[in-house]
Amino acid sequence: MKPYEEIQVPVTGGELAVLRWPAREPDAPVVIALHGITSNALSWGPVARLLDGRATLIAPDLRGRAGSCGLPGPYGIATHADDVAALAEALAPGRVVLAGHSMGAFVTALAAVRHPDRFGPLLLVDGGIGFPAPTHLSPDELMTAVIGPAMDRLSMTFPDRAAYRAFWQAHPAFADDWSDEVDAYIQRDLTGEEPELRSTCRIEAVRTDGIGLFDEEVLTAVRKLPAPATLLWAPRGLMDEEQGLYDETRLAAADLGGTGVTPVRVADVNHYTVLTGEQGGREVVRHLLELCGAH
Repeated sequence: MKPYEEIQVPVTGGELAVLRWPAREPDAPVVIALHGITSNALSWGPVARLLDGRATLIAPDLRGRAGSCGLPGPYGIATHADDVAALAEALAPGRVVLAGHSMGAFVTALAAVRHPDRFGPLLLVDGGIGFPAPTHLSPDELMTAVIGPAMDRLSMTFPDRAAYRAFWQAHPAFADDWSDEVDAYIQRDLTGEEPELRSTCRIEAVRTDGIGLFDEEVLTAVRKLPAPATLLWAPRGLMDEEQGLYDETRLAAADLGGTGVTPVRVADVNHYTVLTGEQGGREVVRHLLELCGAH
C-alpha cells in the first residue's frame, strides 16, 4: 500500500496530479512542496517519510510533468505559481508553509509574492536565488548551460524500466545515495510502452520554464517576499561536481540582506541529494518543522 494518496485538482486547462502524505493528527500543519524542472512529486518521498506524519505533505506534479504531463501550456514560472495557489485553495485552507527544490524554489518565491494570502514561511532548497542571464547566449545556449544533461535525457528512449534504473544509478549524483524511494521517484517519470519508454516531461514545458527562470519577475521575487524564507544550499552540483549552484561568494554577490532569506549550507550533499538523500532529507525536515512551528 502506498503511503500517499493521489488527487486531481482543477487548474486552468485541466487537472493537476497531486500526491498527499497525510499527518497523524487532523490539526497538524500543512506543507506544500514543489519539485525541480525535470522532476516530479515523488522527489519529496524521502522527506515525507522523515516527516513521519508530523505534518501533511502535499506535492504536485507540476504542469508538463509525470501525472500532469497532459496539462497544456502556456507554461512558465508564473503559470506554476498560479497552479500552486489553486492547489492551496483546494486542499489547504489558510496560509501554509511552502517549499520548493531547484526550479520549484523559484516557483515558491514567485507564488508567495503573487499570492501572499495563501503562503506563510518558505523553504527554498538549492534554488530560488537567481542571477541575470549572460547576454551573449541565445535561449537554447542558455538552456544547455543551465540543465544540458537533463535536457538530453528528455529525448532519449529506454527499452525497459531496468534500463532507466541503470541510467540513473550510473549518474554521479546518485552513486552513493541510491534507495527504493529514489527508484520510485525516477520510475514515475516514465511513459510509453516497452521498448520505447521515455520521460513524461514535455520538452516545450521544460524549455519555457528554464528560460523563464531569468525573467525579471522571477529574479526579483526573492526581494519582495511577504514572509521569511530559509535557503538550504548544497555545496556540490547536479553532476556531483565540486562547484554547486551556490557558494559563499555567489550568495554574497546576491546581496540577500533585507530580503528575509537566511542561507544555510547543508554539508556533504549535491543538488539532488540535498532533497533525496538521508542527510539532506533530515535537514529539510528539521527546517520544515521549525517553519511550521513559527507559523
